[in-house]
Amino acid sequence: MDAALYGPGGFYVRPGGPGPAGHFRTSVHASALYAGAVARLLRWVDAQLGHPQGLDLVDVGAGRGELLAGVLAALDPETAARVIPYAVERAERPAGLDPRIRWVAAPPERSTGLLFANEWLDNVPLEIAEDGRYVLVAPDGTESPGGPLDGADRAWLERWWPGYGAEADSVEAEGAEAGGAEAGRVEIGRARDEAWAAAVASLERGLAVAVDYAHTRDARPPYGTLTGFRAGREVPPVPDGSCDVTAHVALDSCAGPDAVLLTQREALSRLGVSGSRPALALASADPVAYVRALASAGEAAELTARGGLGDFLWLCQPVGIRAAWPGAAAG
Repeated sequence: MDAALYGPGGFYVRPGGPGPAGHFRTSVHASALYAGAVARLLRWVDAQLGHPQGLDLVDVGAGRGELLAGVLAALDPETAARVIPYAVERAERPAGLDPRIRWVAAPPERSTGLLFANEWLDNVPLEIAEDGRYVLVAPDGTESPGGPLDGADRAWLERWWPGYGAEADSVEAEGAEAGGAEAGRVEIGRARDEAWAAAVASLERGLAVAVDYAHTRDARPPYGTLTGFRAGREVPPVPDGSCDVTAHVALDSCAGPDAVLLTQREALSRLGVSGSRPALALASADPVAYVRALASAGEAAELTARGGLGDFLWLCQPVGIRAAWPGAAAG
């Protein structure tokens, strides 16, 4: 998975490629309302920090820098003048990007502000296991059983994947008969936990937010979620560099002390994004404003839709500030 995404000719680092926007639709690409909401969240963090002279905005897995550009455009001039934006990406810097954006391969060693990772953790490579053994995969996607799980991965599953440990002994004794998580297919999220912990550790004070399609302990997927995407279509996850290879995130296992988990629907609502239709009276009073408001409501509805982007989870981790989330939408 690592080679397919980030190795020579990998999906995300191939020179001249269209970037994520050329293959799938994220919240960032769906509407400028998303960047506006992140800008409001950044202003709240700024207030929590006492309006420091330098306010870091670190976008982990920045794609082609679309989110940072949108946030900078949505900020008031005074705040924007203090923001130090970092795009954390392995791909080369795209042409024409706002010169204020610093293009880096890893988060700065120390930052103060908002660290935001939109659909990054799902592309942190992870191990897959089946019947208590690692699943090996060839470049053409052919799978075969590997060796038994090591202690650290097994311990992660026993803690975070309900039913795994309970079935382990019986599977080993009965030759991996069907039934139970041990005999099924599981996705080991330990690498994502470690990647997120390292990102959060770079933040001296502020808020770290990870947004992804995810699952929690009470609803782990019984058959796994590994899949591929290419040109807007879901495809088999063949690790040859021709497609995205991704799996949902066990986001609750990433959470540190005082973190909160929100659905995107809840998070964006608290940040002022609403899918409510404008009043019909506006259509007569100001038809242009009504059409604009109606389009905005449609975009908001897509961002917050049940069964779609609205079901994404937001992991919000405070570092050196009192709260993990604003009590109300920032103005």
